[in-house]
Amino acid sequence: MRVIVVGAGVVGTMHAWQAIERGHEVVQIEREAEARGASLRNFGQIWVSGRAGGEELETALRARELWEGIGARVPQLGFRAIGSLTPVRNDLELAVAEAAVARPDAAARGYKLVTADEARALNPALRGAFTAALWCERDAAVEPRTAQLALREALMATGRYTFLPGREVREVIGDNAVRDDHGDVHSGDAVVLCTGAWLGGLVREVAGEIPVRRVRLQMAQTDPLGEPLTTSVADADSFRYYPAYKSEALEALNAGQAQRPTAAAHKMQLLMVQRRDGGLTIGDTHEYEHPFAFDTLEDPYEHLTQVIEGFLGRPLPTIRRRWAGVYAQCTDTSRVVHRQQVRDGVWLVTGPGGRGMTCSPAIAERTANELNW
Repeated sequence: MRVIVVGAGVVGTMHAWQAIERGHEVVQIEREAEARGASLRNFGQIWVSGRAGGEELETALRARELWEGIGARVPQLGFRAIGSLTPVRNDLELAVAEAAVARPDAAARGYKLVTADEARALNPALRGAFTAALWCERDAAVEPRTAQLALREALMATGRYTFLPGREVREVIGDNAVRDDHGDVHSGDAVVLCTGAWLGGLVREVAGEIPVRRVRLQMAQTDPLGEPLTTSVADADSFRYYPAYKSEALEALNAGQAQRPTAAAHKMQLLMVQRRDGGLTIGDTHEYEHPFAFDTLEDPYEHLTQVIEGFLGRPLPTIRRRWAGVYAQCTDTSRVVHRQQVRDGVWLVTGPGGRGMTCSPAIAERTANELNW
């Protein structure tokens, strides 16, 4: 079988990986020289801890298993089973963590409530003030800026993979074929459009208006910390944004402890992961209303700096990179992804939202199973 994959972000690349794994030939087409969207502008987190139960958790856990296997075969991916800690500072935050640990699926997520001393044993860089922490053993990380490069190098080594950068697909032709902006036609036995946040143009022509929205976020990366940050770190504001933490305790937190004004205005949480070079990726904000602002605002970074320094008990290293990114999210956020057959032999797969890096291997596996690759 010959599979045409449009889009070289992590979702597209994982579809290419699945096809190659099953013995097929793949042509992957990317409009940029390299993918430049949300697949690079993210934390690199394999984030099981906050996922909703049911299909979303099953998808995340399966993806976590697949990531670990792929990481063993592609060391340059930088897979690290580091887990995550969410420090809490008061009784309201602690009650949300306790409710999470009491969930029926807590063991599957690797949840454990730990004391401040136990948290510091897991992550000695957390020298600041907090009373306890929610530990999630199943969380992991990869290197987002280099993951696609590493995966593509492994795909090319099979001899059954072709990468065509700098080509924008303009038209779906009949069944199982696309035409790019060079005028070349690429045909196969299946076409998968993994277009990320590119929802206009070709996508609108072949699929119409789909139940997917675009979300903008801001993030940053610092100079090296100078010591290991041995786990991912989140703050208690993350409880407000992830469905796994929905509980009466969360309602009490929302009622009794408002977010700081900057955090509320930008729908913020702290997520923090150390890169292999020692720098920290930090964020993030959420913006849903179009048209998106084009400014990268400083207030959110000042807020993140204060929160991080409170956990670390030391100054944050200098921020060297600031960026904004846009990802595609299903408007029904309980859906893991929007998967739609738009023509015979042509499928559109988009909208995993902030779950793309986490869930992409399992999303691609399901596509391959449903298409009987």
